[in-house]
Amino acid sequence: MSQQTIICQGREVTDEDLKWLRNIIGGHKDWSRCRIGKEVCRQWQWQTAGGQYKTFAAREFLIKLNNLGLIKLPPLREKYRCNSWSKPTIEPVIVETEVIKCSLSELQPLKIVIPAKGSAEDARFKYYLATHHYLGFRKTVGENIKYLIKDRQGRDIACLLFGSAAWKTAPRDRFIGWDSQTRQRNVNLLTNNTRYLILPWVEVKHLASHILGLVMRRIGNDWQAVYSHAIHLVETFVERDRFRGTCYKAANWRHIGETKGRSRQDRDNTMQVPVKDIYVYPLIGGFREALNNDSRH
Repeated sequence: MSQQTIICQGREVTDEDLKWLRNIIGGHKDWSRCRIGKEVCRQWQWQTAGGQYKTFAAREFLIKLNNLGLIKLPPLREKYRCNSWSKPTIEPVIVETEVIKCSLSELQPLKIVIPAKGSAEDARFKYYLATHHYLGFRKTVGENIKYLIKDRQGRDIACLLFGSAAWKTAPRDRFIGWDSQTRQRNVNLLTNNTRYLILPWVEVKHLASHILGLVMRRIGNDWQAVYSHAIHLVETFVERDRFRGTCYKAANWRHIGETKGRSRQDRDNTMQVPVKDIYVYPLIGGFREALNNDSRH
């Protein structure tokens, strides 16, 4: 093996790491990819602050090494396939679609719900995004929080999903003052608003920015309660050809730049993707100091 340094998923991969992986794969031919991923998490202590294995990160790590020809994963086998390697099915549900057109005050007070896994609210949340959000919805991976917003009559009116922050993006990293090592250490102290949907039959002025304000005031505490660690900054990416980011601006999010219109899968810089405006929302006053701190929060 060459002694050159290999960086994969932000981790320096040594010859010893590759030797260990090959031995695990070769010595356990009955193991599925999912089982191998769990062993990687166990051996290298890839866990969230709450003790959950980072199986999605392990999956991406193994696939990249496989694609580089550094290891050879077993083929996917249907009977061993676990959720993190398979395609989910979004079940259709029956929902109320009566038009809601009124003032914001007529809907208040709003209720913010974190749907319990497997609940009817969770099913509706998934259905709404899969059916009505332009990016669709497949499943959640890694650390994430779902919010289902209801009006005072208990009617569903909006969905928000927060998940893992982008691994790297130059405008955000400059804004924070991150070098690559600090980003790698602290990127889990950010979250990304990956989906935001006001249900299409809801027509209420100022609702979107009002909901953002409510959620930003509680998401730090919610994250701490669920994952046992803090978050200090929230980010989102808004396709400028589709949206103007009006609700984020009205809710005091900061526009800090835009993406370059290239996909992270585009090794030859030939694949064009929509340019996105980058907005961030600091959750604490000293967010830069917290995000550049050597200790975990």
